[in-house]
Amino acid sequence: MSSSIRKAINSDALTRLAQAIAVAVSATLAGCSSHVPQTDATHTPNIAARAKQKPIWLSEKPTPQIPQDVWERMRQGFQLQDNLGVNPRIEQQRLWFASNPSFLENAGERGSLYIHYIVERLEERNMPLELALLPVIESAYNPMAYSRADAVGLWQFIPSTGRYFNLRQTRFYDGRRDITASTTAAMDYLTRLHDMFNGDWLLALAAYNAGEGTVSRAIERNEKLGLPTDYWNLPLPAETQAYVPKLLALSQVVLAPEAYGVNLNPIANEPYFQVVEINQRMDLSKVAAVANIDEDELFQLNPAFKQRTTIDGPQHLLVPTSKAQLLTASLSTMRPEELISSKPLKPVFEGSDDSELASLKRVYRVKRGDNLAAIAKANKVDVKDLQRWNKLTGKNLKAGQALVMQDATKRSGGRVNTVVAANSKVTGKADKQKPQTQYKVQQGDSLYMVAKRFNVEMQHLKRWNPRVGQALKPGQMLTVASPR
Repeated sequence: MSSSIRKAINSDALTRLAQAIAVAVSATLAGCSSHVPQTDATHTPNIAARAKQKPIWLSEKPTPQIPQDVWERMRQGFQLQDNLGVNPRIEQQRLWFASNPSFLENAGERGSLYIHYIVERLEERNMPLELALLPVIESAYNPMAYSRADAVGLWQFIPSTGRYFNLRQTRFYDGRRDITASTTAAMDYLTRLHDMFNGDWLLALAAYNAGEGTVSRAIERNEKLGLPTDYWNLPLPAETQAYVPKLLALSQVVLAPEAYGVNLNPIANEPYFQVVEINQRMDLSKVAAVANIDEDELFQLNPAFKQRTTIDGPQHLLVPTSKAQLLTASLSTMRPEELISSKPLKPVFEGSDDSELASLKRVYRVKRGDNLAAIAKANKVDVKDLQRWNKLTGKNLKAGQALVMQDATKRSGGRVNTVVAANSKVTGKADKQKPQTQYKVQQGDSLYMVAKRFNVEMQHLKRWNPRVGQALKPGQMLTVASPR
């Protein structure tokens, strides 16, 4: 066979093979299409619509919006409101808060410096955010609060419990008033109680108030009698019977303040203060001047330094976030002696007579043969005042005993300012033309809060009220001049 004939046959064979492949592919496609289920015209648009939709991934969750108000953030973390039902003990406490709206409003104003920090620490431990309201019950959010049982600070630690949770207490520093240290201690204590009572927060709160021994004995009693051992059925002291309902009622008021006639001013959901490390002794008044911080506000953030100087405490200060950078920069350029005051240390007194003890004091050492009447006459004070200042219940004295006496006047700038009467005019040329008013101190008030409320300078408020110390006593009358 010639080569030309072989080429022709090969060409024809290739052509037929290509045609066969094409037919096979067409048949396969036809077979696939024959298995597509037929649908009527009414369903065709739905299929098309579904084809255009984007797939929905079940693992994706909508990103929660971050609250701007820390009150709202707190509400989102409440865990103790379930299964409460109608409870007359809670309703009674809720009625009190609704009848006294200023209590929560004022406590919220004072707590605005601390609440964000406490909420964040509670969230880190997955603890109920109702616990951020516990300082309202304990101290009305006043870090200077002091009880007859010698409980101190926002969380009201007594000395022994404070020491157990590493809150140092010296002449210069009291960790029970330290905002961050006491908050850590309170959460450690509450966590321990929560574990002790098998995860029951109501029993843990009762034990925080009455002590774990009191609650444990009440549980044992009910067990022996075959009675329920939950909080609501335990025979606890009257104060503890009201303690937990008070916190639950307060939480319900915070959930819907408008419903109870309470006006909670928004608190920015951002840190109010920042920690600034220090490596030397500093007087808070000097630090405040360096960073342009109100001195009383700085002390409200660092109330554990009892004499307003950083002795015996941690090597850091809490300062408003907006001033932290300025303070850090200033400290790096200042000499140590520039941050220490030349004035003698001035203690910040505690107790019901804070305002009197914080005024100018004199100390008299009792001599053999002295008596209260003679000492009072010689120092031109009243015997009853002498007894009150020194917490004396009788008139017996011992030789060598130190008696504290308070002056009726306080020297300031070379002249003596005297409070003559509640409605007297304030001395000083700069203030003569200002209208004056009298303000009655409320529970938990501080000079800083009063000055802020009336929009006046702290130094002026102190000058108008020369006998008043840093710690105020409920019921005191303050003279306030309206700002220019």
